[in-house]
Amino acid sequence: MLAIPFINYKISHQQLFMLSALLVNAGNYAYNLILGRMLGPEAFADAAILITLLLVLSFAAMTFQLGTARFVVLMNEQEQLLFLQKIKKWGTRIGFLLGACFVIFSSFFQEVFQTQSQTMFIIFGLSVPLYFIMSINRGIFQGNQDMLSLAKTYQIEMWSRLVLTVLLIVLFHKQPAVGVAIGVGLSLILAQFPKNKTQKGTGQLDAKLNKEVLNFFLITAFYEGTQILINNSDILMVKHYFDAREAGLYASLALIGRVVYFVAWMFVMILLPVVVEKKKNGEDTRKILYKYIGYISILAASVIATCFIAPQLIVTIMFGEAYLEVASLLGPYALATGMFAIANLFTYYFLSLGKYKSVFISFVGGFLQLSLIVLFHTDLIQVVFMQILSMILLLLAQILFFIKTDH
Repeated sequence: MLAIPFINYKISHQQLFMLSALLVNAGNYAYNLILGRMLGPEAFADAAILITLLLVLSFAAMTFQLGTARFVVLMNEQEQLLFLQKIKKWGTRIGFLLGACFVIFSSFFQEVFQTQSQTMFIIFGLSVPLYFIMSINRGIFQGNQDMLSLAKTYQIEMWSRLVLTVLLIVLFHKQPAVGVAIGVGLSLILAQFPKNKTQKGTGQLDAKLNKEVLNFFLITAFYEGTQILINNSDILMVKHYFDAREAGLYASLALIGRVVYFVAWMFVMILLPVVVEKKKNGEDTRKILYKYIGYISILAASVIATCFIAPQLIVTIMFGEAYLEVASLLGPYALATGMFAIANLFTYYFLSLGKYKSVFISFVGGFLQLSLIVLFHTDLIQVVFMQILSMILLLLAQILFFIKTDH
């Protein structure tokens, strides 16, 4: 517990992490808002592609963070050492492989997403391995419930990216997306600290345990793939189907509307190790789930109501009058995101318990959203309403699965 001077109150490390997560989310929002105002809708569309790819990367690397966190809780000290050696090797190799894809196919990405530069994809590709290494480090802190160190890595990443990107956009004013890519890369270098020091283990993981690790990582990777489908495919597809101005307008809409999801994520970070620990001790885990569903539902309802009541005011304050055209879509988009945030909590709860069927429900929801947007994208209104439809069905399916599993 941390005592605050002059105040007769103590803050737990979990509460401090949640406060830090709120600050990080606010900083990330400020980062997006500054880019939107500095660049305008058309140039912001290119920058938004990099921001979206960074989110895609974060979901892919989250497989390693969640897996590391889960098995650090479950394993004894010797097993942890062997596990961490293996997972670091896997993470580094996959990071280099994905990074190489961005570098080698940079011209292809430029063509598909209609960007001004392919250099931005090359620089981004070089940064990819760093994200996987960083995520494993964060997973160790998360599993050990060292929330202070975990908070520091997020703070360093956010502040360095915010400050450095603004400076680099000024420097690369003719190709601002290149400045954004360099800013991302530098922030990932700095976010490697604080570093968790682990010793080398001797021997090999038990075959049964090794199989359990592999199964969890495969299932989690599959789920994170569905997260990418649901949370990012809309921006990527709008950038492909629509012109630069409309894509930039939609990117601003998505960044505002996703505030529910980004804030809800801090609850997921705390939920996983707590649920694993309670299951390990034979305690009831449902109360934890109900508690966090309550938190996220209240948060989502507040944000959605605000977006419906004052959309023009919100868009003007955040991005300026140049983006007002999409204000009418802010409430509906926030509704879709709020439902996804709640459905997502169910899936991570089951993942924590080692139950994987809910992952396939999420995959169907993500594939449905992708398919509907491919089939129906006459305008941005249609794109948003296809997401609402798919998220309603996903949330209902997750609730029904929970009720069935709980009895």
